[in-house]
Amino acid sequence: MKIFIDGASRGNPGPAAAGAVFQDARGKVLKSLSQAIGIATNNTAEYCALILALQEALMMGAAEVEVFTDSELVARQFNGEYKIKEASLKTLYLLAVHLKKGFKKILVKHIPREENKLADAQANKALDGGNLFL
Repeated sequence: MKIFIDGASRGNPGPAAAGAVFQDARGKVLKSLSQAIGIATNNTAEYCALILALQEALMMGAAEVEVFTDSELVARQFNGEYKIKEASLKTLYLLAVHLKKGFKKILVKHIPREENKLADAQANKALDGGNLFL
């Protein structure tokens, strides 16, 4: 399963949201999620998108996932390439790593922002009218 994720914050920190789009191997959209998360930074919103996506993928019964994000920070921290300096991000990172254990295989890849328009639209949809997630 392919999952495209995005977090958005208007103000950084400001009103924030997470979005995720789930696709099958052929690119058919299986599900889209959008969730407002309250006031947060963009990096926090990006992590919330990852956590939301991994939780949903587990509930959908996915054993193997490829997660695509335009957040280089989240991708590299999750893959152990960058250290995590901010305490609040460490907590979110640990939640994501805990969820990782539920999958047989998981890849998190950084992609250009232009390739992440569907997830970006979901995050903005939540900002424009969303519900509280955290």
